[in-house]
Amino acid sequence: MELQAAIEQRKSIRGFLDKPVPKEVLTQILTLSVRAPSTKNAQPWHFYVLAKEPLEQLKRANVERFRSPEGPPEEMAHVLVEPEKGTVYRDRQIDIGKRLFTIMGIGREDKAKRIEWVERGFRYFDAPAAIIIVGDKSRPIEGTYMDAGLVTQTVCLAALDFGLGTCIENQGITYSDAIRKIVQIPDDKRLLVAIAIGYPDWDFSGNQITSPREDMENVVTWCGL
Repeated sequence: MELQAAIEQRKSIRGFLDKPVPKEVLTQILTLSVRAPSTKNAQPWHFYVLAKEPLEQLKRANVERFRSPEGPPEEMAHVLVEPEKGTVYRDRQIDIGKRLFTIMGIGREDKAKRIEWVERGFRYFDAPAAIIIVGDKSRPIEGTYMDAGLVTQTVCLAALDFGLGTCIENQGITYSDAIRKIVQIPDDKRLLVAIAIGYPDWDFSGNQITSPREDMENVVTWCGL
């Protein structure tokens, strides 16, 4: 796939086929993705790639924690912070939510279906594989998140070349204690982001959504041009 087409076509996939992703394909994607730029070539990332029973175990643990009264662990509490009401960021969040719920047939007052939708996120949208990206806690958090964003985008673009879809999730790393226990991630690593990855199920209505983007005149200031 040409790069321009990949950038234009990449979107969040929230429904996947029950079809395993071969390890060789995931290896090729990550081999390409580590060419992503990073601050002073730090390459401050490590990938935990999950599938089959370890992933199923993590999905179950995430849902159990979500249903329990304990709430999220303190380490990742920031993930749950919502955009401030009255801001354009909150407006965009509400807009994409409305689009998804409308096409999925989830009514505003249908609490059961809304909870089920949230649980899908904790199950990595039932993807056959997931990638959890971590970095060293010893490194500055701001630069580490920037670098993680660069490699995450590269993973998602590279995946398209293999017929795969992805969904970038902070939700997937909310319950850090469960992840650390199941995946054996050491305490000196910071959980950065998760990516659900697999073959898209194009019959799943939620996959028909493409989130809108602002007009160029609203986000660009030209100086000297």
